Amino acid sequence: MTEVDKGKILQILRDRGLHARADWVDRQLPQRVDLEKNAGLLATLHISPSELADP
Repeated sequence: MTEVDKGKILQILRDRGLHARADWVDRQLPQRVDLEKNAGLLATLHISPSELADP
């Protein structure tokens, strides 16, 4: 898995109550997010790739 739908990231942030951060991410990232290219951002957001994996 190298790409994930941006909606998954937004949902995690909103579930954590980080609505302003989710809005910022929504404006900055494309609909399909490359996990390798954006690994630093995801680390800053405290989102691990395992959280984005399909169940």
